[in-house]
Amino acid sequence: MRKDRRFYAGLVGVATVVTWLIWTGISETMVYYLTPTELMARVDADPELQERGFRVSGSVVRGSYASSADELLHTFEVYDPSAPEVILTVHFRHPIPDTFSDSGEVEVVMEGRYKGDGIFEATEVLTKCGSRYEAMPEESDYVTDADAEDKPVVEGAYSGAYGGEGGT
Repeated sequence: MRKDRRFYAGLVGVATVVTWLIWTGISETMVYYLTPTELMARVDADPELQERGFRVSGSVVRGSYASSADELLHTFEVYDPSAPEVILTVHFRHPIPDTFSDSGEVEVVMEGRYKGDGIFEATEVLTKCGSRYEAMPEESDYVTDADAEDKPVVEGAYSGAYGGEGGT
């Protein structure tokens, strides 16, 4: 009976240590996802939040992008789509994504810290895809060579550059 108690006590001890490690690991690396409006409100309420990392999502202000010729520094502004009057200035010191533009239609997600001088120092910038997903047209919507020449359509047959008439 004593061996069982020691085993269960050891098991509870190991479980406690593992739980503590997971909890501290998650709490130290947790990054909050906010809009620029929410970020400004939180930092105004508690200035100590400037030490924490945040993930912020917004739209790039048209014509606000500038890059420095002397150093790798990209500066642009991001606004909250639900409150366009709230604008956040962003500094990013890494290569900018290829899909980034300041056309006013690009949405970005940035990770970094909000500094006391009103600048969001981004360590990562991701752009959301500007194109919209469109479903493939139904098979009946395609015009085939057989339709154009009034031939009967044979199931599984195709014509094209890689096989001529019919399939192999």
